[in-house]
Formats: sequence, C-alpha cells, structure tokens
Amino acid sequence: MAKTDVFDSDPAVVAKATELKKELQRLVRAIVDEEDCSTQKIDQAKETLSALKELKLRKRSLALKLNDILSCPEEFRCPISKELMRDPVIVSTGQTYDRLFIQKMLKSGNRICPQTQQVLSHTILTPNHLVRGMISQWCKDRGIQLSDPALLVNEDGITASDRDHLLSLLQKMSSTLPEQKEAAKELRLLTKRIPSFRALFGESLDAIPLLLSPLSEGKFEGGIHLELQEDVITTLLNLSIHDNNKKLVAETPMVMPLLIEALQSGTIQTKSNAAAALFTLSALDSNKTLIGESGALKPLIDLLDEGHPLAMKDVASAIFNLCVTHENKARAVRVGAVKTILRKITNRMHVDELLTILALLSSHPKAVEEMGDLGAVPCLLSIIRDTKCDRSKENCIAVLHTICFNDPTKWKEMREEEKNYRTISELAKNGTSRAKRKAGGILDRLNRAVNLTHTA
Repeated sequence: MAKTDVFDSDPAVVAKATELKKELQRLVRAIVDEEDCSTQKIDQAKETLSALKELKLRKRSLALKLNDILSCPEEFRCPISKELMRDPVIVSTGQTYDRLFIQKMLKSGNRICPQTQQVLSHTILTPNHLVRGMISQWCKDRGIQLSDPALLVNEDGITASDRDHLLSLLQKMSSTLPEQKEAAKELRLLTKRIPSFRALFGESLDAIPLLLSPLSEGKFEGGIHLELQEDVITTLLNLSIHDNNKKLVAETPMVMPLLIEALQSGTIQTKSNAAAALFTLSALDSNKTLIGESGALKPLIDLLDEGHPLAMKDVASAIFNLCVTHENKARAVRVGAVKTILRKITNRMHVDELLTILALLSSHPKAVEEMGDLGAVPCLLSIIRDTKCDRSKENCIAVLHTICFNDPTKWKEMREEEKNYRTISELAKNGTSRAKRKAGGILDRLNRAVNLTHTA
C-alpha cells in the first residue's frame, strides 16, 4: 500500500510527538525513582499523556482521509513514487513528475525519462501549474489539507517559495530602471550568500537571459547604467561559481558579449568581476575554447595593460586558465600578451603571477621569438638575482632555457651573466628540482661551448 505523508511526514507534528514522549519518559522515571514524588510531577505526566492522546486522535482523524488520497485520479500520482504529487513539474519529454522524486533520480545520474525511456535533453524542471491547481481543487473538495508545496524542501534546501521569489525578481529585470536596480541588487546578495539560489538558475533556460535583459535590450540615456551593470555582472560571477551552472552560463548566447563589454566599459569592480567570471567559467575545457573564440582575450590583455591593482589578479588568473589550450596561446600572443607581460614584470608588477603565464606561453614558437626580440633574457636574469620566490626563479629559468635553445644569439648574454654573477650555477645548486634541471641544461651547453673554444 502506498504511504501517505499527510501526518507522518509533517515535521511539526513528528517533532512535537517526539518531544512529548521524551518529556513523559523523564517524568515517569522521576515518579518511579522518587520515594515521595510530588503531585506536581504526576500532574505534569497526566498533561503530557493528554497531549499525546490529542495527537493520536488527530492522526486517526487524518487517517480517515487516507482512502480518499489513495483513490485519487491516476494523473495526480507521481509515476515514480505512486503518491499524490505535491509539486508537479514537467521534464524535457513532456512528462510530469513530483519534483522531489524526479530530482532525486537526476541527482543519482539517471537521465532516462521513466515514462518514455527517452534520454532527457536537459534537466530543467518546469512547474506544471495546471496539474497543481487541479490537485489543489480535488483536495479542497474532499477536505484534505496537504503540505504547502512552498514549504517542501529538496536536497539542496530549495523550496517552491524560493522559486517564486526568484521568478518575481527576474520579472522585475524587464521593468522600470528603479525596479531593475532593486532586483539586481537583491539577486547579487542572494546568489552570494545562498548557494541554493545559484542552483535555481540552472533549472530554467530563461533565467540567465532574464537576468541579463537590462544590459542587452539597449542602453539607457547616456549609456549603460554602471551600478546596474556591476550588480548584474557580479550576479553572473556568483552563478558561475556553481559547477552545474558553468556550461549553461557560458553557452547562453548573450553572456560572452556582455562580459566583454563589461571588461571594456564597466567600473573597475565590474571589470574585475567580469574577469573573475571568465576565470571560473574556464574551469571547463569546452568553455576555454568558447571563451577564446568569443574574443575575450584581447580585452583581458588590455585590462592587464591598464594595471589597476584591484583587477590584476583576477585578470591574470583568467588569462592563465585560458592559455592552457594551444589555440588560446596563439590568440593571446596575437593580441600582445608577451609585450604586455614583459612590460609589467620589468616594472616589477605582479611578477609571480605573470611569470607563470609567460612560462605557459613559452611553449608557443611565436611567443618565444617575441620574448627574445623584446629583451626578455636580461629581464628574467635580473629577476632570478632579485627575487626570493623559488617558483618565480623556476619559471624564469624555464623560459630562458626555451629562449636560448631556440635562439643561439642569446648564449652570449648567458655566458656574461654566469661570468659576472654565477646566477645559473647558483640556481643549479639551490633551486627547485625543475629549476636545477633547466639550469643544469644551460650550464652543460655553456661548458660545451667553452670546451669547443679551447679545443679549437
């Protein structure tokens, strides 16, 4: 027989019954253990028993309606649980299920529609307001009061009221400017503080376009409203943090153009958050390609060139993540990454982070050629002498190794450095294991060259 939750799953009733039983156990134990127990404890025990009796009678009264619930129309039952649906939702095949049960199935990795046996094209769940209304009316006609769907909580802590609140905020994003600003600010705060609100955006294909609508449906008088843009882009960053959203966010058509626009025209906070969003989205390899093809590397390099302290780390992180792929390395080199990075590290700005990018780019032939032409060798040698960071020394010697073995004209500078400062020898002795290996390779080449000279 199917199990109803009219009484047994009512959290308030269950909690109250448990509390009363514990209190009754305590009072009975005290009455039995005390030789001369007080009448007050006996009265309290009686009152507790009466309260339990009242709950029991309530349960019986509710149970009288069980047969009604079990005989409900078949279309009101969830095909998975076989129970009366509390929060009916539609999946991509058009079938309706109770949200709690279909979500549990999806979380287990099963994407086969139980009814049609088709693979679900997406996992977005759309509320079936028609069926919910019919169930509500059917229950009302029979005097059955079911749990409010707005109070039902799924495993992510999301309730129907959360969904309704999100929908109302997203609808305001297409309203007047004051309402847009108010809604955008609240969405920014909610997606920052409550992870479940980030997950909610993944349940609807329309949610992200609605969020971005104020930025994509034309400009206000005098251009983009900068405060609104900052709140919207920051909300987009918050959404990108949620792993299940990364693909959806990146593949929403208007996202990349608006992030690029934010990098170019937003406040410095907006620019920084747009860069951070690109960094988090690029955690997926497919997104790395998509972001690179969108043209985002050029504004990122330009922002790096601006050198604002607030944005530098986010920008550097985004560029590094994107340049893991060979295609994006080529794009970064074409838009001036090598020149910009060398200028920054020469001026000792964010040296550690930028050297990591430079080392990554050094696997691209055109980048190595540019490094040699732009004076990278003396710059990197001076950093090895000056810095106390082992990782920076390692990246410097790795780039120098690549430059010198690709451009024989640079060996003269290396010999002079070794002669005057013994920089390479010191690193070969005290560097990281990788630094020792690269420095050793350079020293071997220098020594062979000296030996050949002496032999000649």
